[in-house]
Amino acid sequence: MSTTSAVTRTVLRAEGFSCPSCVAKIEKRVGQIDGVARVKVHFASARIEIDHAPSVPVDDLVAAVAKAGYVAAPVTF
Repeated sequence: MSTTSAVTRTVLRAEGFSCPSCVAKIEKRVGQIDGVARVKVHFASARIEIDHAPSVPVDDLVAAVAKAGYVAAPVTF
């Protein structure tokens, strides 16, 4: 997670991607969280980059991915 001014970037690693439609499903679900400015899902690497307000808990981001049907965890490096 990195922070610049009022935006925090969190990177999650997801499991269970089976097709490119998973990308849109996750981007839509996570993008619905108040305070999320940008969501980019990288299908090939299963990485999810999220720019959001610092007030948005990482747990909420992980929960949104779970609601889309996938398991995700923050990347620790």
